[in-house]
Amino acid sequence: MNKSAVLHIPMSQYAYGTDENHVTIRLRTGRDDIKKCTLFFGDRSCRKTPVIFTEIEMYIEAQSEYFDFFQAELINPYKRLCYFFELDDGGEKIFYYGDQFSYRIVDDRSEYYQLPFNHRADIITPPDWAKDAVIYNIFPDSFATGEKYISLEATEKEYEGVITRGKLGGTIKGITQNVDYLKELGVNAIYINPIFAAGEYHKYDLVDYFHIDPCFGTNDDFKELVEIFHQNEIRVIIDGVFNHCGWKFFAFEDVVKNGEKSRYKDWFYGLHFPVIRPEDPEDYPNYECFGYERLMPKLNMANAETMEYFCKVGRYWLEEFHIDGWRLDVASEVNDGFWRMFYKDIKSVNKDAVLIGEVWESANHWLDGTIFDSTMNYDFRKHCRRFFGEQSIDAYEFDSRVTDMRMRYREQTAYAQLNLLDSHDVSRFLSLCDNDKERYKLAVLFQMTFPGMPSVFYGDEAGITGILEEEYRHPMPWGEKDELFSYFRDIIHLRKEEVLLRHGKYRTLQAEKDSRFYAYERYLGNAGIRIMMNMDEQPQKISKEWLSGKLLLSQGMNGDRLETRGFAIIKND
Repeated sequence: MNKSAVLHIPMSQYAYGTDENHVTIRLRTGRDDIKKCTLFFGDRSCRKTPVIFTEIEMYIEAQSEYFDFFQAELINPYKRLCYFFELDDGGEKIFYYGDQFSYRIVDDRSEYYQLPFNHRADIITPPDWAKDAVIYNIFPDSFATGEKYISLEATEKEYEGVITRGKLGGTIKGITQNVDYLKELGVNAIYINPIFAAGEYHKYDLVDYFHIDPCFGTNDDFKELVEIFHQNEIRVIIDGVFNHCGWKFFAFEDVVKNGEKSRYKDWFYGLHFPVIRPEDPEDYPNYECFGYERLMPKLNMANAETMEYFCKVGRYWLEEFHIDGWRLDVASEVNDGFWRMFYKDIKSVNKDAVLIGEVWESANHWLDGTIFDSTMNYDFRKHCRRFFGEQSIDAYEFDSRVTDMRMRYREQTAYAQLNLLDSHDVSRFLSLCDNDKERYKLAVLFQMTFPGMPSVFYGDEAGITGILEEEYRHPMPWGEKDELFSYFRDIIHLRKEEVLLRHGKYRTLQAEKDSRFYAYERYLGNAGIRIMMNMDEQPQKISKEWLSGKLLLSQGMNGDRLETRGFAIIKND
């Protein structure tokens, strides 16, 4: 028995309430090592000694390259649980509890694993609508000036003595006037990169958090946008830049002017007096910044006054404009105390508002139900890049990485993750596929049929390419819609029509070494939708049992064979 592979973490993604009446328990073991895993659970407040235990055989929920993940769902269990495991590898049986292996059980319940109380307040509950969301991410400067039109003209405005700039002419009204385009595509939420008054075209160097940048329009323009999008059943999420501000932000201006006497000196991180704003972008500033970007001084979110100011910003756009959530920039570099305060404030205004943190790494720390509902799932993009883009891993390794990613989180968290292929910070995925639209389409298919919120970056559906920043923030190519738009529209509408593709559980059907044929299923009970895709260079045969049912969508399907770059989506009879 491979004891070194065995892992259980109480009160984590390995033991959690999905609601007040259901508890999920997981145990990790070595791949193909344990033949039978049994969970014993009882009432930790049981008046009898020894505790009366119920036993349930666990099943393998998922397999990665090195591990099996056993799982059991308990229905209406005791509110207070103690539990342990029995592992059987076919030659040895052993108990596992308290992070120890033992050939006997004890009558002291305190030595077992504990779920002290399945608290309602501790159950992670992202907004219900997250499972059903398909998000369209808009970089406002690059999207539209009017209906199906972008001017490509640079703009320059003055805002309270500060010059703000646009590069390509995108506006708030331009977004609003293209709501029909987005509705036809099928998305039901938009996430807009920063729109508040700021110096540069990207608007991450903020000057005023309470006003729309004049290059983009006015607060009234934005209010109209939200109203019209809501009328069209499309939610609106905006970008919150609270890790740093712009160097023309009023508080930082005061620090530069008044130095140590400034009442705002505690609003910022790592100041050295006198504070000097370097003119040369290559010079290192004598204040902490986002990275070393002199235009973006870092805010001190441990300071009570700063925390309250930015919580007020968060509440303002919900209360006055009725936005549906925030995407939070550089979230992993902001202290937890602020985010917990921000979370409480936002949820007090609208419990269904979504909070999505920009976290590029493993995000479990921020997804305990007190900080964010979701994070930008860059790991999803990374694994897709290796399989669909670089073609550097086979289906077996791809599935292993996807499994590790899924098992990292509680189930309800996994369904709220923002799964992206592109964003304003990374190369276009079509370029990473060597401009091969067929490989790209398979990546999009996976994105739209995987648990979580798929996010389409503006122009993905129009085939925008680009490796460098000036390329991947390309202006929206308004014109005739081509077959790529039709593909995005069809797969998005299929996701919206089929509840299994949004709410169903996930299991792998086939992912073999030295093969790039990948098959998986989204299922609930006996109902399922099977998705098969062939990234291999040779046609692949489909198992006969997978062919029975209703063919929902396919490409390159020839009887029981899938041509290279082909796919098939089949629903059970």
